[in-house]
Amino acid sequence: QVQLVESGGGLVQAGGSLRLSCVGSGSILSFNIMGWYRQAPGKQRELVATVSSAGSTNYADSVKGRFTISRGTAKNTAFLQMNSLKPEDTAVYYCNAVLRVVQYWGQGTQVTVDS
Repeated sequence: QVQLVESGGGLVQAGGSLRLSCVGSGSILSFNIMGWYRQAPGKQRELVATVSSAGSTNYADSVKGRFTISRGTAKNTAFLQMNSLKPEDTAVYYCNAVLRVVQYWGQGTQVTVDS
């Protein structure tokens, strides 16, 4: 059974940085795409960034230039480096993985940016 476990969330002052990690288990195959989504209170879940197995990346306009997504050297790991954090980045951040046509989600990690 595929599982995704996120870590690295927390409370940070505006302008600060955090690094989120996602570790996937339960698959002998590499995920085609790994990504991060976020959901703020009262809002819909939205895409933050994705990275393919070939290293191609995609970012939401709101985080371009501030966030960097990467795949780890260990299979099925991904990271999200978040710099210059803003209060509007406050949300629960979810790791997402796609294996062929099936999507998997982690439980989420809270990121709170204090102004």
